[in-house]
Amino acid sequence: MSETAVSALARTTLAAHQSLYLATAGASGPWVNGVFFAEADLFTLVLVLEQRGRTLAAIRENPVASVIVSTGSPADPFLQASVRVEILDGDEAQAARDLLVAKVPYATPFLDTPIETVRLHVDSWRVTDIPNGMLPGRELAAV
Repeated sequence: MSETAVSALARTTLAAHQSLYLATAGASGPWVNGVFFAEADLFTLVLVLEQRGRTLAAIRENPVASVIVSTGSPADPFLQASVRVEILDGDEAQAARDLLVAKVPYATPFLDTPIETVRLHVDSWRVTDIPNGMLPGRELAAV
């Protein structure tokens, strides 16, 4: 599969999902959380997290995490990546929340709770599509 096809599969997979699993590790140990997200571009995702939650606490201690975008079935294409996490504020946070609500309108009630807005920077996706012969998965690096 060409890099263009791998990139198209990654974009299609992101567009088809409104949530992902975010894995963090902090003083209280490893933790996985399901979150709504929106893609600013192929290698930049935005989401909101509870201010008092274990996930955000871990990110404040260690701003490196992992994500998986998947239906949960290995028969469907899925994406995996290590990410660098940035906590946003001001206009950047508002723009990210607007992007999130545009993709996932029913995430709106979360914005009325004590949250922080974060941006995930993906250096490289691992794109896997087992039924179409992409095993092992293909690396898709940010330019």
